[in-house]
Amino acid sequence: MKQKKTDILIIGIGLAGMTAAITAAKSGKQITLITKTNSLQSGNTPWAQGGIVYKGLNDSPQKLKQDILNAGSGHCWEDAVDHLCEQGPNLVKKILIDSLNTKFDRFNNKLKRVAEGAHSDSRVIYNQDKTGLSIHRSALKYLQKLDNVEILTNHTAIDLLTFSHHSTASTDIYKKPACFGAMVLNNRNNVMPILSSKTILATGGLGQLFMHTTNPKEATGDGIAMAWRAGARCFNLHYIQFHPTALYHPSGRFLISEALRGEGGKLVNANSEEFMQNYHKLGDLAPRDVVSRAIHTEMIKNENDCMFLDISHRKSDWIQNRFPTIYEHCLLKGVDITKQPIPVVPAAHYSCGGVGVNLVGKTSLKRLYAVGEIACSGLHGANRLASTSLLECIVWGHYAGKDAIENKDDGDYFPPMDEWKQGKGQVDPSRIAQEWQTIKSTMWNLGGLIRSQEKLHSAMHILRNLQSDVEKFYQTSQLEKNIISLRNGAQTALAIIASSLEARESKGTHYVSDNQ
Repeated sequence: MKQKKTDILIIGIGLAGMTAAITAAKSGKQITLITKTNSLQSGNTPWAQGGIVYKGLNDSPQKLKQDILNAGSGHCWEDAVDHLCEQGPNLVKKILIDSLNTKFDRFNNKLKRVAEGAHSDSRVIYNQDKTGLSIHRSALKYLQKLDNVEILTNHTAIDLLTFSHHSTASTDIYKKPACFGAMVLNNRNNVMPILSSKTILATGGLGQLFMHTTNPKEATGDGIAMAWRAGARCFNLHYIQFHPTALYHPSGRFLISEALRGEGGKLVNANSEEFMQNYHKLGDLAPRDVVSRAIHTEMIKNENDCMFLDISHRKSDWIQNRFPTIYEHCLLKGVDITKQPIPVVPAAHYSCGGVGVNLVGKTSLKRLYAVGEIACSGLHGANRLASTSLLECIVWGHYAGKDAIENKDDGDYFPPMDEWKQGKGQVDPSRIAQEWQTIKSTMWNLGGLIRSQEKLHSAMHILRNLQSDVEKFYQTSQLEKNIISLRNGAQTALAIIASSLEARESKGTHYVSDNQ
């Protein structure tokens, strides 16, 4: 069986994975990054509009820490919060500003700063409303110049390679569980193992499991499913953050940044009446879970398909310069945000849970790391503070890359393996579409914004049967990336529902109507 070998394999090319690669590459070790898309503009990073937490002019690590703890509903891991607050701003300067020369908006050559929802200081720096895209491009440009870094597009990870699942040496079952790479499809029906001393999962989000999402099509929960099957510890999976404001349009959803509310945008109903003061003392700048449920509740109460976000009271030129991407996209869809309110609905946006990691991104499996949205560092607790996700990518990506270059954890052992076998059946696209429709509607209606034990038990019944059918479908089919993504989506959806059933207390993004 043809195989490839590398020092560090990174699955995913969002900011977390690229930061790990940038850090690790300085050691001279061979780094291989893979993405299942045919584009290098992959994952959630390029879609992040608002900004990244840096530091305010009157800010302190303690002030940022308190904001994160407040947003996390008392469920954050304090060590992780301290780690981010103490290391984050310095790494933003060192990596993004000094090394990558990432473009951020400035006035008189000084960084512009803005306060977003639930922030007590103006500490978020940004590049118009395309901050993530600017960061992604600068990191990619830097990586592509490095001789010891290889980026492979159209390569889909199938499963993580572990001693207990893939070694033909029977006594390897007694070793401490470890990962030694991944089985990968090159999207042309050719499967090969990529062996690695260290593997870093950076696969991003899972928003495509829900009917409404701000995430790109590739966000199907792949990393969680692979880690789950490999036996890595996963937790907090029920804490799914729904972004309060996604453009409501027949063509699909599009993220309308929280920065609009930070800059004075007001949420109103169809009668142009503001309503957020009825739900939280911070009004339009309340934490995301509160705003999302408020919009959802108002939609049900008023029997409307959406609510509205109005920033048209600001000057037209200012709106177009501050939010050019949102302005142009909405205008293309027939909404001029300088003259009329934007129709919005909540949408699945960010997973606060994931594969459990420590302060350097190590998972419960030796030689396996997880960084970015796929990981659960404990930073976000039950709800994420706005614009901390990109900062988390920088901090945990940097420390994972730094730790992964160390020669430890028996990283030089690669066990014997059997040849890969796959089914011969042809994949029916209509069946894949049907299974995805079931996953999305089940997760949205039964496991979405407002949950109950009854709805979750129904979802569990539906998804258990579906996951069993999809697994048989996968085993008997010729492999291609769509069946792999469906298999992962079914597994991750089931894991989220199982986690939700166990958590009977409403907290943060997990709202259980039984307890109200």
